[in-house]
Amino acid sequence: MATHEPKWLRSLIGTIDAADATGFCTYLTEDAVFHFGNAPPVLGRPAIERAVRQFFASIQRSHHQVVRVWPAVDAIALDGLVTYTRLDGSKITLPFADTLVMRGDRVAEYIIYIDITPLYAPQR
Repeated sequence: MATHEPKWLRSLIGTIDAADATGFCTYLTEDAVFHFGNAPPVLGRPAIERAVRQFFASIQRSHHQVVRVWPAVDAIALDGLVTYTRLDGSKITLPFADTLVMRGDRVAEYIIYIDITPLYAPQR
């Protein structure tokens, strides 16, 4: 994990790599907004948990390597590489950048900048 990270960030990323949608949502405000790549924004913890659970079901696993973290007063930006293991066992590594807008100690907006298209592209 990168330097200057808030202590809880490693745990948050761990819930994602453990495919723990419920655990992931404990980091969010009740009215959070979750925006993943080009998908439409998802509003509220129950809807976010359903969307995240559906995504986790479409892959075997993920592994995030956070390269840099930029904490600010009410936000955190980070970037890195995520390796997805597809359902067929093949792997692909993609760059990502996230912005987390904070409200107190919870994430009110979780925005993931990633081109997820290669994850679902037909394999040659």
